Amino acid sequence: MKRVVITGAGTINALGLTVPATLAAMREGVCGIGPLEFRDVERLSIRIGGQVKGFDADTRYTRQQISLYDRFTQFTLAAAAEAIAQSGLTFSGALAEKSGVVLGTAGGGVSTWDDNYRAVYEEGKNRVHPFVVPKLMNNAAASHVSMEYNLRGPSFTVSTACASSNHAMAQAFAMIRSGMAPAMVTGGSESMLCFGGVKAWEGLRVMSRDACRPFSANRNGMVQGEGAGIFVFEEYEHARARGAEILCEVAGFAMSSDASDIVMPSRDGAARAMAGALEDAQINPQDVGYINAHGTGTAANDRTECAAVQDVFGPHAQKLMISSTKSMHGHLIGGTGAVELLACIMALRDGVIAPTIGYQQPDPDCALDVVPNETRDAKVSVVLTNTFAFGGMNAVIALRRV
Repeated sequence: MKRVVITGAGTINALGLTVPATLAAMREGVCGIGPLEFRDVERLSIRIGGQVKGFDADTRYTRQQISLYDRFTQFTLAAAAEAIAQSGLTFSGALAEKSGVVLGTAGGGVSTWDDNYRAVYEEGKNRVHPFVVPKLMNNAAASHVSMEYNLRGPSFTVSTACASSNHAMAQAFAMIRSGMAPAMVTGGSESMLCFGGVKAWEGLRVMSRDACRPFSANRNGMVQGEGAGIFVFEEYEHARARGAEILCEVAGFAMSSDASDIVMPSRDGAARAMAGALEDAQINPQDVGYINAHGTGTAANDRTECAAVQDVFGPHAQKLMISSTKSMHGHLIGGTGAVELLACIMALRDGVIAPTIGYQQPDPDCALDVVPNETRDAKVSVVLTNTFAFGGMNAVIALRRV
């Protein structure tokens, strides 16, 4: 099997509009969660989120493009431009024919749905824009990336709620490892921060009104975010032959299904995904130094995940660092694993472990080193990134320093 490495990274999220800005914010433990700003926000009971500020679509895209790009697609294209530029790849000839795009999203064009439902039901309009369907469809972002960069190989979208981007990146990894593709653009994006998007989530009663405090005994729910994380995955020898800068190696992955409950997480399902990723990567549990946790800030998720970590790692669990960057950028749902992958790359390349901010009170059910509130310098060679979704869909990726 072929080795797979990451040669490009791009992002837009509440912490920054680029990778350097995002990593600087993670190092400083900056909180990107704040008051939401959009139409009818006063009708919501949840009014905070990790909203992207300072992103001006009018300066990035033409009027015609904006008529085709939902906000989640806009984020994707901006992050893809950064990632592909860093990789140095130009997709033409045989490389273009075999390379593709696999992206994750849970909601797709939620803002477009929201705007057009409002126009029809509230404002009484009888017509909508002819591009509404191609704008809101979940594969819109993947399609536009493929067209923008001449990616003619396998291109599709994965939608598995909060695990979408990890599932997407796992598929891209598998394609390159098998020899199907020399390079893939992959990751995920989400933009549910509009009236309809937040109102739907309010109904679940899992949202915090004030802050995201993963693993802290006084946590009171998750906080939504928005944005995109996009990467260039590439076959190792292909990258080395052209002298590309390698950010890290994608060593293995695993997926599992809880097959038990639509919303309650399973300790066994999470454990099997983590153990499977280690087995796939042929990594000993004792070699893992850091886990970027799913860490949503809900009691059920945090306690289940910590218990699963202890099941998989045994005594080594007490030596692991495990943090949730959702405390800073919020939960990007289908895009969350992609943005969190940046914290994993920072840990491997720079020896900087992003903290779990907002931590106030120890929880005996989460008695692990959750890197509370302050960044830590620590050299690690192997990390895991966890995503566990509603529907019991789990996806874990293992990464290694090169």
